[in-house]
Amino acid sequence: MACDEPAAPSGIFTRQNSSSTSSLDFEPDASYKFVERLEERYKCASCHLVLHNPHQTGCGHRFCQQCIVALRELNAVPTCPVDKETIKMHEVFKDNCCKREVLNLNVFCKNFPDCNSKVILGRYQEHLQQCLFENVQCTNDGCRDQILRKDLKEHLSQHCKFREERCQYCSTYVVLINIKNHEKNDCPDYPVPCLQNCSQIILKKEIEKHHTVCPEAEVDCPYKQYGCHVKVKRGKLAEHENSALREHMLQILDKNSRLEEQISELYKSLECKEIKIQQLADAIKKCEKEFRQYTQLFGNNSNLMVSTQALASHLDKSARLESQVKQLIQMANQQQSKLDLRPLFDTIENVKQKIALMETYDQRLVVLEDQSSKHDLQINIHKAQLNKNEERFKLLEGTCYNGKLIWKITDYKMKKKEAVEGRVLSIASQPFYTSRCGYRLCARAYLNGDGSGKGTHISLYFVVMRGEFDSLLLWPFKQKVTLMLLDQSGKKNHIVEVFRADPNSSSFKRPDGEMNIASGCPRFVPHAVLENTKNTYIRDDTLFLKVVVDLTDLEEL
Repeated sequence: MACDEPAAPSGIFTRQNSSSTSSLDFEPDASYKFVERLEERYKCASCHLVLHNPHQTGCGHRFCQQCIVALRELNAVPTCPVDKETIKMHEVFKDNCCKREVLNLNVFCKNFPDCNSKVILGRYQEHLQQCLFENVQCTNDGCRDQILRKDLKEHLSQHCKFREERCQYCSTYVVLINIKNHEKNDCPDYPVPCLQNCSQIILKKEIEKHHTVCPEAEVDCPYKQYGCHVKVKRGKLAEHENSALREHMLQILDKNSRLEEQISELYKSLECKEIKIQQLADAIKKCEKEFRQYTQLFGNNSNLMVSTQALASHLDKSARLESQVKQLIQMANQQQSKLDLRPLFDTIENVKQKIALMETYDQRLVVLEDQSSKHDLQINIHKAQLNKNEERFKLLEGTCYNGKLIWKITDYKMKKKEAVEGRVLSIASQPFYTSRCGYRLCARAYLNGDGSGKGTHISLYFVVMRGEFDSLLLWPFKQKVTLMLLDQSGKKNHIVEVFRADPNSSSFKRPDGEMNIASGCPRFVPHAVLENTKNTYIRDDTLFLKVVVDLTDLEEL
């Protein structure tokens, strides 16, 4: 992306020979092959390479900005290496005229002779980002292959081991190198052999269901409860039942015989208990009769104490007999209930009715769940539409139509960390317009830098977006653009960069897609300047960027 160099820090080289700067730039430490031999006047007097962001001293020699700063930092009294004259820093100025000439020198692409393009130095980096013979990193996660840009599409679709392919069984997209492991371990539709060696191939998700009908699975004999403990394969179960029919019938008869014997013993026990109950009842009647006789005999006798003791003895005996009778009656009832199957049949009938009722509930529940799913789907659709409308309203409320954008970036530290880690490389502002029916524009910032500013600067770019009224506007976009980092101290010590749109650049033609290639400053402001605690560009982890489009000579529809 083409761009202009940010202004030097406050207090250094404030003079310039031109008030306008270019949006072009190039990598200072790269090797370039110029179409024509590089003239000496375009070489740095210190490093003897092509001048990058040239500055001119009072003695008339030109230096790269980095070189002139290095001379100042390494020497208390810096001297010119050409004529040994003392360099007076207040006489040093940014030579924008020379800079424009350098940026317009023609160079060959570094991929020559495969690429025979000739571009101006200022557009060199922009060309490399589009050059078909430039090596680029494969975009698939995990792939470290470097491929020519012209071969990238074919690599991604046919050759990359980390491309996603559709599983032939379950249609899930899986990374190619993991597809075999997915099929064997995770794919529910992967065909597997039955574990019982029945020679059938079953889908993995249906293996448990198959085991309930597999003819090779071993199962218990249905007559296990009668004493047959043989295990046989399900496919040979009928054969076992036919061959062991006599043994099964004998086992059933034997168990029935034992049950009949148990029932007979229970009846005998019950008869004995009934006899004992009758004997106890007779004893109670006899005691009651004796009690009445004693009462008549000792009613008025002086030996009342003796009669009272005899009476108490009979009462105790009567109470014990009555308790034993109650216990025997209770035991008899329990034995009778064991033999009575009517409660069991009633219980079974109640269970059947409850099962039928539960089945009707299950059917109703399935219908209700289906209706609930449909309602949930409709609710989610409405929620998505409401969220979309809400975002659109918020965007419309904050949209500017005067060619000016003030962009508030909060949570700077967190967003810069995301950029350093490669998770979110850039962030974009909300769109703004030059008028109600004007150009649709936005800004894009790389908090960890982009291109020549990566890792050291904030990169700030200007983007032309596709708008509703593009067919009525004049193209290409030709207006002057000002990029600013606002000082929050109130002293208006803003960092400012200005450039005019290049009508020959694809960045300013009428957009074919959603937006054009961004253009601006990859080294807009150094991190050291921005994050210096002495400066007030960041407060409360928030910074403000401003973009102003010059509306002069721009007709409003």
